[in-house]
Amino acid sequence: MQFTSEKHLGDDHILERDFTLGDIPGILWTPASITAPVPLILMGHSAVGLPQMYPRLLDRARHSAAQGYAAAALELPGGGVRPRSAVTDQARADLRRALQAGEPVTDDIVDRLILPLVDQAVPEWQAALDALLALPEIGGPVGYSGGVISIGTRLALVEPRISAAVLFAGSFVPRSIIEEARRVTIPLHVLLQWDDEGNDRQLALDLFDAFGSKEKTLNANMGGHLGVPRHAGEAASRFFARHLK
Repeated sequence: MQFTSEKHLGDDHILERDFTLGDIPGILWTPASITAPVPLILMGHSAVGLPQMYPRLLDRARHSAAQGYAAAALELPGGGVRPRSAVTDQARADLRRALQAGEPVTDDIVDRLILPLVDQAVPEWQAALDALLALPEIGGPVGYSGGVISIGTRLALVEPRISAAVLFAGSFVPRSIIEEARRVTIPLHVLLQWDDEGNDRQLALDLFDAFGSKEKTLNANMGGHLGVPRHAGEAASRFFARHLK
């Protein structure tokens, strides 16, 4: 990991640092005044790219810093300046055609769209976690928040350093990921927008039901993909306050 720039966001008392992990861009936010190593939240996001997601990520990072946590975001495969995948682009085009035609979205489309992304992104997040936890100002515990829910599910299963996760049920989920969810045991807080136009609600409910966690909460609200109410974010913050101590 190499830091490439840093700036103080004075109004919020946050230090923001851009970094690269190999050739993968990322951003780390930490409280400007740290007297002891702080917990860390890995902030997932969609594959549109860090520059496009920056305003929303910064808002989430501000909330994290106010609670005394560091927060980090990593560019997803195919997002931003990273090379695109012809397989994923074709799957995305097939998905758009199916939705526009009012046709069912097949398991084949979902698998081609999501599984390669999960297979590549999860080891990259683990490598980022190695580097972040080596910094003297970050000591854990670690949470995961938001992003593509299949990535969060796989991370919750394979990465023992993640102790709790807030997941957003806002993307299609392969059947194989639902099977993996049965072996996830960490505490979970799942957000679901009931009228999300780009999400299969029943699959999202099936995924929540499959999670093997003894503590899991489903926070479902009316509205579309971008209509998450503020109080849902506040509930997620209280969830992390209980588990990132």
